Amino acid sequence: MTSPNGRPARNIALSPDQPASGRYKWIALSNTTLGMSMATINSSIVLIAMPNIFRGIHLNPLAPGNTSYLLWMLMGFMVCTAVLLVSFGRIGDMYGRVNMYTLGFAVFSVFSVLLSVTWMSGSSGALWLILMRVGQGVGGAMILANAAPILTDAFPPDQRGLALGINSVAAIAGSFVGLVLGGLLAPVDWRLVFLISVPIGIFGTAWARLKLQEVGQRRVTKIDWWGNLTFGVGLVALLVGITYGIIPYGHDTMGWTNPKVLGALFGGAAMLGVFLVIERRVESPMFNLSLFRIRAFAFGNLATLLSSIGRGGLMFILIMWLQGIWLPQHGYGFAVTPLWAGIYMLPLTVGFLIAGPLSGLLSDRFGARPFASGGMMLAALSFGLLEALPVDFSYVAFGGLLLLMGLAMGVFSAPNLAGVMNSLPSDQRGAGAGMLTTFQNSSMVLSIGVFFSLIILGLAGSLPHALFGGLVKEGVPVAAARRAASLPPVASLFAAFLGYNPIRTLLGGALAHLPDTQVHYLTGRSFFPQLISGPFHSGLVEAFTFALAACLVAAAASWMRGGKYHHGEPQGTPVPRRGPDESELHQSARAGAKRAAVAYPD
Repeated sequence: MTSPNGRPARNIALSPDQPASGRYKWIALSNTTLGMSMATINSSIVLIAMPNIFRGIHLNPLAPGNTSYLLWMLMGFMVCTAVLLVSFGRIGDMYGRVNMYTLGFAVFSVFSVLLSVTWMSGSSGALWLILMRVGQGVGGAMILANAAPILTDAFPPDQRGLALGINSVAAIAGSFVGLVLGGLLAPVDWRLVFLISVPIGIFGTAWARLKLQEVGQRRVTKIDWWGNLTFGVGLVALLVGITYGIIPYGHDTMGWTNPKVLGALFGGAAMLGVFLVIERRVESPMFNLSLFRIRAFAFGNLATLLSSIGRGGLMFILIMWLQGIWLPQHGYGFAVTPLWAGIYMLPLTVGFLIAGPLSGLLSDRFGARPFASGGMMLAALSFGLLEALPVDFSYVAFGGLLLLMGLAMGVFSAPNLAGVMNSLPSDQRGAGAGMLTTFQNSSMVLSIGVFFSLIILGLAGSLPHALFGGLVKEGVPVAAARRAASLPPVASLFAAFLGYNPIRTLLGGALAHLPDTQVHYLTGRSFFPQLISGPFHSGLVEAFTFALAACLVAAAASWMRGGKYHHGEPQGTPVPRRGPDESELHQSARAGAKRAAVAYPD
């Protein structure tokens, strides 16, 4: 027996495309919302807890040779999820999305336990934490790749925008809740930032196992081993190259001239080229390139890629702005700036909470294009207004712009996700969602590299001279001032980012030879922020200009997706607003099962 494309049918099993009960869709929404929240809380909780974690394992992340530990604690989870999303989405299409999603909950929980029981210290402890974070990333990839397909299977077409909007809000809100939780828990005990996920993971695993149903279409095919291998190696090399590109190399302030970085970038790009050749030839490709013939899918993914490049590094840069300059200038000690930076970023979450579900609901009726494109235009406006802010801003203006940015992100994200998922065939939703999230996560790593690079370039141009002159003026010996000024700007940037006092970190033992009054002033809340304000702002303007341009191009790409579209219907065909009732679902399911039994017998 052959399949419609003329190839031998391979163990193809079809399930009803809708659940048996109307209550099920809300069960699926609540469980996947819990999963998305857990994964994103964990990605940001470490961001704020980093100083306490490194103090807990007795390692100075700013010491020469230790910067890589810091970067991989930040980026390891994200790189791992980006690499595995497509593979896990494809496996979910083949063997069951609920199975993969539930396994992701369990894997995430196990590695959360292993992170919380770390017994080693120093570099060994850092390596253990990084490896366990990568393990968490495996579980996170299983969750992220299959949550959207599970929701798409569970909800009728005219309600998916609302469901995916709520799910997207949970993901974004989780990242900011993680900032506050990290600031609260880490000072008590750094292990709590990992342990908090364990009860949530255990409950989510049991709930998913007992309540979620496999209601989508499954197609069991051969696993594309060569595709998985070349994609994984190529993407890892590319992301590793970007990560190490912001670490100083030799006398350069960054590592973009490092032969190893260049080798990783060009080698990774070449391997991804080999991957594309393989995918065009293999019988059951991991990355189904034919999906890009679907206009809504292709331009929805392109818009995701560009929007993530534009705003992916935003949170890092805003936190640095708050922690390194604004909060110290307004009376906050460096030790507490990580917590307060998370609190002052909350308007961004509020905006997303308002706009995400509402825009998703409206996109169910009017289609994704006007909202996704409008959201990116609004994001571009937000970056332009942020660029016009002085470094020592009024928080009312800053908070208002964060709210505007959150609204823009919410208006874009939910409709764009719903538009992409609605464009996919039922048996390709896992792979398609994996592709979308891979574009998003990979471009976020790229965005962080670009934002950091632009900020560091801005600092490198004038910070050394300003730092040397300022230190000498305050009585620091010329040799010590020259040594501090010659250190790469990334040291000052990371020190402020981690909540360390940058001047105390840069000068170290040289402070012991100065009078107490000078030490107090140099390490106080005003000297470093005033010194860095000008150089930082020049880099900030460059970064925001880049983000503005990326958002405008994303808006144009989103508009090119066309009108409202659901798979199987001509582009622009209106979709009934009312979903089928329960009897219609049963009839459709029985008819589909009979057709499957005739066309694809076991």
